[in-house]
Amino acid sequence: MRTKTGTVTSIKMDKTIVVTVDTYKNHPKYKKRYKVSAKFYAHDESNVCTLGQKVTISECRPLSKTKRWTLA
Repeated sequence: MRTKTGTVTSIKMDKTIVVTVDTYKNHPKYKKRYKVSAKFYAHDESNVCTLGQKVTISECRPLSKTKRWTLA
């Protein structure tokens, strides 16, 4: 199973958190590094996460239309 580490950016939904994962890429021509962000919806069964917390999420079966990750 894949895992990703990121920062919690939203806790407004019930049993769902939004995790922003930042990665760095190199520009093919100019060789400069730049940051790419991706948001993932993850299942948080007991609503224990707080805003700004570093978390690890792991891949799971689809839980809803957008949730494919769970809190590890």
